[in-house]
Amino acid sequence: MSTRDKVIAIIAEQAVLDPSDVTMESTLEDLGIDSLGLVECIFAIEEEFDISIPFNANEPAASDFDISSVKAIVAGIEQLVTEKA
Repeated sequence: MSTRDKVIAIIAEQAVLDPSDVTMESTLEDLGIDSLGLVECIFAIEEEFDISIPFNANEPAASDFDISSVKAIVAGIEQLVTEKA
C-alpha cells in the first residue's frame, strides 16, 4: 500500500467516510474533520509511519507542516519518511 493510500485510509477512517470519498484535493474541512479529528489523524499517521510530525495542535498556523489538503499532507509525510531514512 502506498503512502498516499495509507494516508487516505487514515483520514477516511477519522472522517467516517469511504476512502473513495477522499480525494487529493480534499481539505480536512471538506471532509468534516475538526481540530480533534485532525489531532487523531496526526497521531495515527505518526504511528503508521513511525515519524514525528512537526505540528502544534494549539497553533496549527504556526506549524511547519502543511495541512491545507490531503495532497499537502501526503507530500509532507513522504518528505518526513525520506528524511528519516
